[in-house]
Amino acid sequence: MTEEITSFEQLELTPEVLGAIRKMGFSAPTPVQAQTIPPMLDGYDVIAKAPTGTGKTCAFGIPLLECLRLDSKDIQAVVICPTRELCIQITEELRQLAALLPQVRIVSIYGGQPIQKQLAALKKTPHILVATPGRLLDHMGRGTVWLGNVYTAVLDEADEMLKMGFIRDVRKILNATPGDTQVVMFSATISREVMDVAWEYQHNAVEIHVAAEGDNRPKIAQFELLSSGERRLTDMCRIIDELELKRVMVFCNMKNTVRRLGDRLRKQGRSADALHGDIPQSQRNKVMEGFREGKFEILVATDVAARGIDVDDVEAVFNYDIPDENEYYLHRIGRTGRAKRHGIAFTFLSPDDRFRIRDIKKYTHSEIRDIAIDANGCVVMEDGSSLKKYLEKGGLPTG
Repeated sequence: MTEEITSFEQLELTPEVLGAIRKMGFSAPTPVQAQTIPPMLDGYDVIAKAPTGTGKTCAFGIPLLECLRLDSKDIQAVVICPTRELCIQITEELRQLAALLPQVRIVSIYGGQPIQKQLAALKKTPHILVATPGRLLDHMGRGTVWLGNVYTAVLDEADEMLKMGFIRDVRKILNATPGDTQVVMFSATISREVMDVAWEYQHNAVEIHVAAEGDNRPKIAQFELLSSGERRLTDMCRIIDELELKRVMVFCNMKNTVRRLGDRLRKQGRSADALHGDIPQSQRNKVMEGFREGKFEILVATDVAARGIDVDDVEAVFNYDIPDENEYYLHRIGRTGRAKRHGIAFTFLSPDDRFRIRDIKKYTHSEIRDIAIDANGCVVMEDGSSLKKYLEKGGLPTG
């Protein structure tokens, strides 16, 4: 398709889907949507490499809804994703897209949710099923899910899902779909595992590469601060207070660190909550919903627990611990600077982390500037000037 897609009207969508898109406040497709929707509507397999926060759910969700046979009682599309939180997030967005199609049934199944609740939902014969691999296989083994009439299978965050050890599960799921099922894969990186699945299950796939530049590159000013141990909490609070930040995400590598940091922030009287794998699913859902609705200002989380959180107005991200993987750095800072807004990312470093941050800079092609806390407790740049004034004068990247 040679025509440049600059509006959803050019895609000749049904009035119901187009109306839902307008209701969601979207005026023009993002690059990943403009490149993905036409080939998916034409039935092609797709493998798309795109950064986080670029509208991937709508990119595959719109074609899924456009191709549904509403009189069928079989599952027609299955979306597989790595975490419960992402599963919930995708389901919510698909339901928004289907807001003017009340006959469309969308169900999510994931570990940690009562099985009886899922069995009751599956008896309502969903058109679209969103699932984590393990729980989906569980239902397939019980005979409560049949994928024999699935026309499209979507693998979202395929690199993360396969890296987490789900490759055998994904293969079993795809093997249970018809041989001509459309297979669509979205991934931040095209790893060897992703390519293996693509070679095995895709045929003449349309390859899409959305570079992290221009409108797609998050407008995030990135800073590093030499601070470790207990001092990190003090320095982080100084930055939050001086910049008057009200929507903040803080990432830690370990669940225990998340728990302790959340407790200490609350003891200081700060509006904070925590998200990690040991929290019951019902409570995790409540925490995520509270953060989306602005009920508290600081969310402390592990990488996996935060993957399903899609909040457009996060002002800043703090790497309380430097991430173990370069990809996690991108996932973390990508929680700010979304929806064409500006964002700020801070990374705390110990003296031993200098080599890690150098690797991250090389991998991400990022400019990460040094800042410090001066003797007066002010946050300053390398030359001693105020970070706050620097940002106020346009120190944020322009993309």
